[in-house]
Amino acid sequence: MNLPNKLTILRMILIPVFMAFYFLDMIPYNHVIAAGVFALAAFTDFLDGKIARKYNLVTNFGKFLDPIADKALVSTALIIYLTSAIAGKEALGFDPTIAYACCASVIVMRELIISGFRMIAAKNQVVLAADIWGKAKTFVTDFALAFLLVGTDLDGRLGEVVLVIGYVLFAIATLLTVISGVNYILKNPDVLKDKA
Repeated sequence: MNLPNKLTILRMILIPVFMAFYFLDMIPYNHVIAAGVFALAAFTDFLDGKIARKYNLVTNFGKFLDPIADKALVSTALIIYLTSAIAGKEALGFDPTIAYACCASVIVMRELIISGFRMIAAKNQVVLAADIWGKAKTFVTDFALAFLLVGTDLDGRLGEVVLVIGYVLFAIATLLTVISGVNYILKNPDVLKDKA
């Protein structure tokens, strides 16, 4: 694996590090540290492209992952910032709003990765069939969102029960999102290989 691709992977790895620092209020200046991690991740985008073009190190893997890493980084930052702005600083900790932000970030990243993966596969005339994990992910995600949307409009005990079911389904949907995304890539490793 060449240096630009390693920098792109580093950018993906820095996303959860950024998230962790943003939410760890027990660390002094955690938002400043999170901003520094974000800036470092953003700088890797500039650097990997410059190196890849200058030294002719452009690969299918890099063309696939680089734009996804960029969108995942920015989308995660937006989701986290908006969640924090809406929920307020006091919501940090075990508030479900923060859990939603983390789960939403994971789901957005997976969707970006698999969409890019499918585009490259289609360009190479490879058909990626939906599998049981992807179907399960969609089914559970849809039900989770339906329960969460309905639960916010119900009062009393019924509303609480519906929301708890939604929370549990959303957690399961996030897990299925990761499993199905990894499964797509592992089942189709040749999609990202450069042709000789």
